[in-house]
Amino acid sequence: MKYLLLAIAVTFFLFSCNKSDSFSSVDEMVTQAKKDIATITVEELKTKIDSFEMFNLIDVREPREHNHGYIPGAVNIPRGLLEFNIANEEFWESTGFYFPEPTEEFILFCKKGDRSILAAEALQKLGYKNVKIINDGFKKWELTYPLLQEKNLEAEAHGPAVEVGGC
Repeated sequence: MKYLLLAIAVTFFLFSCNKSDSFSSVDEMVTQAKKDIATITVEELKTKIDSFEMFNLIDVREPREHNHGYIPGAVNIPRGLLEFNIANEEFWESTGFYFPEPTEEFILFCKKGDRSILAAEALQKLGYKNVKIINDGFKKWELTYPLLQEKNLEAEAHGPAVEVGGC
């Protein structure tokens, strides 16, 4: 009887300590992921840009969103291709950006913040340690610095670019 109670107690303990990967909604998943993600304000990002600090700025929005306006210096890696392209030297060569090391600083953004939270979590799982997201995403940048954005409307006129990597 002692062993049965001990086995039940150990089983209960093991299952109660097990982290659940199941969520009832995407909002719950984003909230959970956000707990482990560092953030940066648009004002802090602007200071980094103005002081020529070295970091990797990644726009995880879709190409059409990116082309209509983005933060200067950002490379577009859509959320769905991030894990495939982040360590793909061929991808980085095609963008004209250098191939970054996992130890470098990565700052991610999307329209409002949720996609970048999940993207940052994915990078952390791949071993990238210095990953941050911009609070409130590109919308906040656009409202705070309306004249400090670049556009690539020419790309829209010629159709979507061919993506490298992914499935």
